[in-house]
Amino acid sequence: MYMNDAKKSLTGEVRLSYVHLSTPYVNPSQPNSEPKYSVTLLIPKADTVTKQDLDNAINAAITAAVTGKTWNGTRPPVIPTPIHDGDGVRQDGTPYGAECKGMWVMTASRRSQDGKPWVCDISNTNVELAPQDTYSGMYARCTVHFFGYYNAGKKGIGCSIDGVMKTRDGDSLGGAVKPTANEFAQFAQPQINPVTGLPM
Repeated sequence: MYMNDAKKSLTGEVRLSYVHLSTPYVNPSQPNSEPKYSVTLLIPKADTVTKQDLDNAINAAITAAVTGKTWNGTRPPVIPTPIHDGDGVRQDGTPYGAECKGMWVMTASRRSQDGKPWVCDISNTNVELAPQDTYSGMYARCTVHFFGYYNAGKKGIGCSIDGVMKTRDGDSLGGAVKPTANEFAQFAQPQINPVTGLPM
């Protein structure tokens, strides 16, 4: 529970992957799907407190879906949830990447019409983080909330990303390297003072 909402959770420190928090993203394999902000959370299995809190929030979302209009009093015998075992395999049978080992893997998204999730740095939570400082591989704490869905005859629990607080940098995932001021250091030339002729 977070902010008095049983369906909401604040995670411990997690690693982020497949980060699309600055602009809505459309999956290339589903070109007609709705653009969404999205991110995948890699949650250390050692963080049992976060996992328990997420499970509690999921159970609260299940109860709300059963008792409300979403599932109208009917509880499915098997309820898909957004949390998966990073030491296992994906739905298509392929193994998760090396970065997922020892982790729970959870994808959270947010419809563009619901507005952009709040993304900040731990050093200043009142200022939005620049897009270039948000990337796959960084570490963060996240606020998420769970909800029941009934779509095309399928019932399950979805996860919405509400906020992200970057806690520290990490090695970039996906091969992208974050550029730094050292890119052209070997070509740096001192500025000359036109009056004295000395380096400034």
